[in-house]
Amino acid sequence: MTENGQIALVTGASRGAGRGIARALGSHGCTVYVTGRTLNPGDAEVPGTIFATAQEVTEAGGKGIAVKCDHANDAEVKALIERIIDEQGRLDILVNNACYQSHAISAPGQFWEKPLEIAEMMNVGLRSGFVASWYAAPHMVKQEKGLIVFTSSPGAAHYCFGPCYGAQKAGVDKMAHDMGVDFSDAGANVAAVSIWMGPLTTERLLEMMEAAPDKFSHLEGKLESTEYTGHIAWAMFNDPDLMDRWNGKVVIGAEVGREIGLMDVGDKYPLSVRSTTATDTPVFAKYKVK
Repeated sequence: MTENGQIALVTGASRGAGRGIARALGSHGCTVYVTGRTLNPGDAEVPGTIFATAQEVTEAGGKGIAVKCDHANDAEVKALIERIIDEQGRLDILVNNACYQSHAISAPGQFWEKPLEIAEMMNVGLRSGFVASWYAAPHMVKQEKGLIVFTSSPGAAHYCFGPCYGAQKAGVDKMAHDMGVDFSDAGANVAAVSIWMGPLTTERLLEMMEAAPDKFSHLEGKLESTEYTGHIAWAMFNDPDLMDRWNGKVVIGAEVGREIGLMDVGDKYPLSVRSTTATDTPVFAKYKVK
């Protein structure tokens, strides 16, 4: 078991939000297992590898450990959790971020005009988060402390990139809510939370903004850093009122940040997506988006 810091797992951390979240947790001294399938530069549509992210975690002050894992493969996920417990003795924070990504998701056209493979988001993105949580939860309950985070977005409540994307985000929101009920009923000091992120400084979005500046000009100066959600997760884990304040909740990361006084890069608070999202949707009404 590590003597310094907590043990975290960030899935889908080769790039994007996962990469930033892992780096943020590293800055707090965590040992962070980063998973993904990209081992070599140029293997994917967008730059980034698990090894590069692990190195960034270490450079940030933590310890990064890269593990190749296909989150569509239950056996690989099982082996991953077993490895973490074997090597560290515990798992404190699980960030379910792995999700199928492809330029096809944001390509022009209706859902039936896009490749059927985009439905993979409901496997790697929704089901995969449940599987990782299923394997991690018993260990967290036994150690009497843990946090499971799902990365989500307002696409759960309004149209964004089509039905597969929306169904995946709405699904993880509901999953966090219902996992929270089970943790509470069991009397476990383990919280599940889904965090809505704003438009992020991911490699993919920055590429899209550069390719179509007119289409994305409204986002200039309004992006949330990819690290921000990692700092939010760390604050939640260390909150003495973790269960009462966060368990089973769907929250907007930018608003949590304001509540706890956490600024983003540039010493400013990110903009809340609430201003561009209808607040009378089922997600807000049923799952108590704060």
